[in-house]
Amino acid sequence: MRPLTPVSRRARIVLGLSFFVLFVAVWSVATFGGFVRPIFLATPIRMIDEGWRLMTRFGFSYDIAITVWRVFGGFVMATVVAVPIGILMGAYKPIEAFFEPFVSFARYLPASAFIPLLILWAGIGEMQKLLVIFIGAVFQIILMVAVAVGSTRRDLVEAAYTLGTGDGGVVRHVLLPHAAPQIAEILRLVLGWAWTYVIVAELIGSSAGIGHMIVDSQALLNTGQIIFGIIVIGLIGLISDFAFKALNRSMFPWSLA
Repeated sequence: MRPLTPVSRRARIVLGLSFFVLFVAVWSVATFGGFVRPIFLATPIRMIDEGWRLMTRFGFSYDIAITVWRVFGGFVMATVVAVPIGILMGAYKPIEAFFEPFVSFARYLPASAFIPLLILWAGIGEMQKLLVIFIGAVFQIILMVAVAVGSTRRDLVEAAYTLGTGDGGVVRHVLLPHAAPQIAEILRLVLGWAWTYVIVAELIGSSAGIGHMIVDSQALLNTGQIIFGIIVIGLIGLISDFAFKALNRSMFPWSLA
């Protein structure tokens, strides 16, 4: 191994799978070997059995669908609001000076702290869950997009002006193409954060969803179901992450250079 030296695709897959194999092996030794009591940590086989029961007897697929809907619904709401504001902040310094103090302040506020207020304002229905994700994601996206747009090389902007491009043309033809791959990567990262927000939102005042199932399983001390729910979240997140990466590569091939 040498610093920053890339590895082949095959080696990356093998190394990535090796960690999961090692993780399951350690988990199996800890549980089957009696080092951890089942009430604190279920065995891999017990987890699979409990997951099968959830899917076939308790309609867990509906909970998964509800949680996925909440994640992507709140994330899309945040994206629609945040990306245009972030682009304007990055492109125009007066707009940045107007918004940045509040955005920098708001992004440190935990989304979970708003849950009591959101329950008062929106009840305990779907809108409350969506707003938790929206609040958790929107300010992060705004600031990160503004940084991405504002980091465009100044010589490219000056060259565009020299060639007769106006202010709007600079934004459309220089700033946006330069920042678009970074914006897509920002959205991919923030989508992962949205999953943490939705589980928090589902822990309170929810009758369906993965978080709701985890709370019910905790009351029953069923660690197998809890672990299965956590793994399902990780698998969905991994699939969406790979899909986002593939979409980014297809949309912005110039960023691969």
